[in-house]
Amino acid sequence: MSYVQFDFQSDCLMGNTQISVVLPDKPFGAKPKDYYLSGEKYKVLWLLHGTFGDHSDWIRKSNIELYASEKNLIVVMPSALNTNYANWEHFSIGYNMYDFLTEELMPLIYGWFPASDKREDNFIAGLSMGGRGTCVYAFNHPELFAGAAILSAAPRDVDWDRENNPQMFSRTQGSIKNRGGLKAYLKSYENTWRVLDEAVEKGVDLPKLFFACGKDDMLYEGFLHFKEHAKQIGLKAKFYEVKGYKHEWRFWDLSIQKALEFFKI
Repeated sequence: MSYVQFDFQSDCLMGNTQISVVLPDKPFGAKPKDYYLSGEKYKVLWLLHGTFGDHSDWIRKSNIELYASEKNLIVVMPSALNTNYANWEHFSIGYNMYDFLTEELMPLIYGWFPASDKREDNFIAGLSMGGRGTCVYAFNHPELFAGAAILSAAPRDVDWDRENNPQMFSRTQGSIKNRGGLKAYLKSYENTWRVLDEAVEKGVDLPKLFFACGKDDMLYEGFLHFKEHAKQIGLKAKFYEVKGYKHEWRFWDLSIQKALEFFKI
């Protein structure tokens, strides 16, 4: 595979940022000129990191490059700080991560790399915070993705978290304040519990959904709460659960393989 670390100045993020991109490699025996000028467009996986991470996490801690090479797949990995993949207009001079992916990074990748912009060729996945980010993008922009894999994460029920997961509810307070209060947060794109409910009720053509969580993960109880809710609203999704795994890279490396199989890439 070919691997690129790409630095550029972002309008949405108000400064320099870095992404990692895995590209298909020239097959053995193929003539370079014929291969690189073929004009072929490849499928794309938008792959999101978790809290405390950056664009390099998946490259350093998983075998995603190997899995991509087996499928001739482009993998795009942005850096998002600890934003929850939301816009933070009041952070410094602005850091609009939610806008960045769809309004800036996607046009860049489609315009400068051999990437297909067709919905059926685009997939999104992420772990932990990146899983919640995957929900944000996939549920608010279902027209952009054929499949979405949410690893060690799920849409959050704020009321349930308040009573059952104080740590998660405490973290959500920053997002609630950023949106301008609880009422505004619940109406916003960040409240994917509501966004998904409304999408299902309206019959929106959602991406193929894959949810995965280790049974020893600290977030597993919340995962089960969402799984039951998904059943109640009639959501079509694949749920993948495995004993013996916590909130860890061994599970994410395993589950991204299962997600790619589920997407039938």
